Amino acid sequence: MKVYFSILGGIFVGLSLFGIYVSNVTSYLSDDPKACVNCHVMTPFFATWSHSSHRERATCNDCHVPHDNKIRSLWFKMNDGIRHSTIFTLGTYPQVIRIRKAGTNVVQENCVRCHSHQISALGFISENDKIHSNISSRLCWDCHREVPHGRISSQASTPYARVPVNKEIVPQWLKKQLNMSN
Repeated sequence: MKVYFSILGGIFVGLSLFGIYVSNVTSYLSDDPKACVNCHVMTPFFATWSHSSHRERATCNDCHVPHDNKIRSLWFKMNDGIRHSTIFTLGTYPQVIRIRKAGTNVVQENCVRCHSHQISALGFISENDKIHSNISSRLCWDCHREVPHGRISSQASTPYARVPVNKEIVPQWLKKQLNMSN
């Protein structure tokens, strides 16, 4: 009976480690935008971001993860990551991806956080002063619609987008073994 549980435990650990390797889990701990295209579903968003003015200054996490405190940031990223990976794994993602309410709030907070100096220090005097005075009642992208993703939100909208290619999931040692047996 002990041997049986040891074998089952070994299989479970092995499959878990393989799953971690295949899904490239460690990349999600970084701020690298390439982590966001581990799932091909995000290809249009990576492609549009990489051609935007934000690509030199902001990563996906800079806009889509809260920055007011580390615990909230990690909690938000973990919840979003689990939800995204579940939806991707089960294949239940929609053709057109829309940001959820929690994400909308975070992106708005981050727009204001990064651009507050432009909103206040530069003054936005005259007509613009009226426009930006009600910043809490409107979303930044109500006016700035093309920043940074434009109106692209469909898988079909960027069919030939150049994005980083995921590494192969079959380890080299296994490929060699398979080639030897043929």
